[in-house]
Amino acid sequence: MMALSPAMIGGLGILALFVLMAIRVPIAFAMLAVGLVGTAVLNGLHPALGMLATESFTIASSYELIVVPLFILMGNVATQAGMSGALYDAAYAWIGRMRGGLASATIFGCAGFAALSGSSIASALTMGKVSIHEMQRFGYAPRLATGVVAAGGTLGILIPPSTGFVLYAILTQQSIGRLFLAGVLPGLLLALLFAGTVSVMCWLRPTWGPRGPVSTWREKAETTVAALPILVIILASIGGIYTGIFSPIESSAVGAGLAILLGFALRRLTFRGLWSAVLDSGHTTATVMLILISAYVLNPFISLTGVPHVVGQWLAEISAGPITTLTLILLCYLVLGCFLEGLSMIVLTMPIFFPIVTGLGFDPIWYGVIIVIVLEMAMISPPVGVNVFIVRSIAPQVALAEIFLGVLPFWVAMILLLGLLIAFPSIATFLPDTMMH
Repeated sequence: MMALSPAMIGGLGILALFVLMAIRVPIAFAMLAVGLVGTAVLNGLHPALGMLATESFTIASSYELIVVPLFILMGNVATQAGMSGALYDAAYAWIGRMRGGLASATIFGCAGFAALSGSSIASALTMGKVSIHEMQRFGYAPRLATGVVAAGGTLGILIPPSTGFVLYAILTQQSIGRLFLAGVLPGLLLALLFAGTVSVMCWLRPTWGPRGPVSTWREKAETTVAALPILVIILASIGGIYTGIFSPIESSAVGAGLAILLGFALRRLTFRGLWSAVLDSGHTTATVMLILISAYVLNPFISLTGVPHVVGQWLAEISAGPITTLTLILLCYLVLGCFLEGLSMIVLTMPIFFPIVTGLGFDPIWYGVIIVIVLEMAMISPPVGVNVFIVRSIAPQVALAEIFLGVLPFWVAMILLLGLLIAFPSIATFLPDTMMH
């Protein structure tokens, strides 16, 4: 009987991983099982169990990971205190009078909330609860109302603080601060592209986004003042990183602390609300940690099999240039995004593609922004698009197919942003290169 090579064992392991996910085994447990069994096959049971214990302790005791629960807590507290709704009201007061203005206000509301939560799911869920009912009340087409929330929510993993950037930084040993800076301009640009997409859709279909009522200057001033607490938190936590006053880890503590203090000071937060925010943050953090531990168990198995080297050799043999190779990698991500959740996809693919990309001379910080945008696309791609299902849970009367059609124009806007970043990498690298040189 022919002995299997390490690469063949790696291929079987990856196949087993997809089979486990196909039968609905949670991604973290699927990765853990494949990584543990695969390492045991190649190196023996005792080294595999030792690796499991070592990697679990390393991740659980990682100082850098403090940012995950604290930024998540900051977003949950802001939601409990009604700060996200206040931000949306301010955006609507200023641009709601425009055709499609309520949808554009939702986009900018999502962008603002993204700077608090760092989570696409939280952004879509929170802004969806606030905005979908209002858009329906003003006669917006269900396709536009739901599509704009699903797409706008994806800004949560691009505009810092971002759990996607934190995960990428830990897996690739990059600077969290530099990645946060790199996400600012692309995040703002994508929000503008989304708003432009809304304008085009409403120009082609005027009945999809009718004009809202005119807000008086007094209403604009009142809603802006009501949104000041959330702006203070954003400026203090994120601005502190940009100015070098404190590190991303200290920023997460400052942001969470400010959210709690302002919530109580303004009498918008109760102890019951704080406890609910703490519980939600604990659940989300546990999920992220389990995925990370599983990734750190799977990654050594992938490395032992030599699969990254095989893929790199194949790309070298087809004599593709750097841009062509990058395009092939992004196409792989787009296909995988139809079946895998975004954060799971990054931990599965980083051991394979990251060495190839850095070997081609691409900036790892720039590549991190590219990957996070592709993850955003995965969150609204059928059939797994997580944000689409979140929106469906808020608006069950809208058909799932209708929501997927609604996000399609925004998917095209993300493709356009990818093209701009590939053509002009400085969009992502300018801030980290100038502010953290």
